[in-house]
Amino acid sequence: MYTLLDGKKVSAEVKQEIANEVERMVQAGEKRPHLAALIVGHDGGSEAYVASKVKACEQVGFTSSQLTFEADITEDELLQAIDRLNKDPEVDGFILQLPLPKHINEQKIIERIDYRKDVDGLHPINTGRLSIGLPCFVPATPQGVIELLRRYNIDTKGMNCVVLGRSNIVGKPVAQLLMRKGNPGDCTVTVCHSATKNIAKYTREADLIIAALGSPSFLKGDMVKEGAIVIDVGTTRVSDPSKKSGSRLAGDVSFDEVAPKCSYITPVPGGVGPMTIVSLMMNTLKAARKEIQF
Repeated sequence: MYTLLDGKKVSAEVKQEIANEVERMVQAGEKRPHLAALIVGHDGGSEAYVASKVKACEQVGFTSSQLTFEADITEDELLQAIDRLNKDPEVDGFILQLPLPKHINEQKIIERIDYRKDVDGLHPINTGRLSIGLPCFVPATPQGVIELLRRYNIDTKGMNCVVLGRSNIVGKPVAQLLMRKGNPGDCTVTVCHSATKNIAKYTREADLIIAALGSPSFLKGDMVKEGAIVIDVGTTRVSDPSKKSGSRLAGDVSFDEVAPKCSYITPVPGGVGPMTIVSLMMNTLKAARKEIQF
C-alpha cells in the first residue's frame, strides 16, 4: 500500500513556521518581507498562479505587490521595470512570470534581475552556484520536491533516480539537488528527455522517479518497479466533460496504474504544486533576512 506525499498538508505546516518567524521579526522591529510579482500580458494560467502567490503572502504575513504590463510592452520598458525593482529597498525578492511575449528576449530579462532578489533562482549566478553546491536561491519547484522528501523522512542515499525532463526550471536543478551530498541527495541520477531511446528501460530500474515532462499520463504502470517513489511535477490542463469547468489538471503519471506499485507517490493536484508556492515563500524569507552570503 502506497503512502500519499501530501503537499497540501506539508505546505500548510511550512507556512505556519514562516508566519511564526515573520511575527517574531515584526515584534523585533524588523521589516515584513516583501515579495513582488511582475507579469506581462493577461494569460489566465499565469494570472491565477500569481494570485495564488499573493494569497500565500497574506497567509504568512508578507507584504506583496504586483506589477502588470500589457503584452505589447517593449523590451526596454521591461528592463527599466526590472531596474526599479532591483533598486527598491522595500522589495526583498521578486518573480517574473514566464513565458514572456515572443518579441522579448527572456534570457536577457532574467539576467537583468539582481541575483540577490532572484527568488525564482533563474539568474545564471544562482544556477551556477547551485551546480557547484554553493548557497543560492534554488528554483521553487525543485526545492519543493526536496522539501517534500525531507519532511517525509525519505532516505534517498544510494538510490537510482530518474528525472524525466531537462528544463532549466525543474529537470536540471532537481537532478543537481539529488546528486548533492547529504539527504535528500546522494542519488545516482539519470536524466531522460525527448531524445532518450526506450525511457521505460531506465524508469523500470529507478528507486525514485521525478516526472517533469508536461506530458499527461506519460508514466504508465508497466514502466515502474515495485516499491518505487514517484514524484509527479506535471500539471497540464486537459478537457474533462465530467467537471463543471470542462477541464482538469493532469499529471505526467497515470496515477491509477502507477500508485499500486509505489511506496510513495504525489497526487495531482495537491502534491508538488502547493510545495512550489511555499518554497517561493521560503526563498523570500531568506532574501529578507539576507541569509544567503553571496
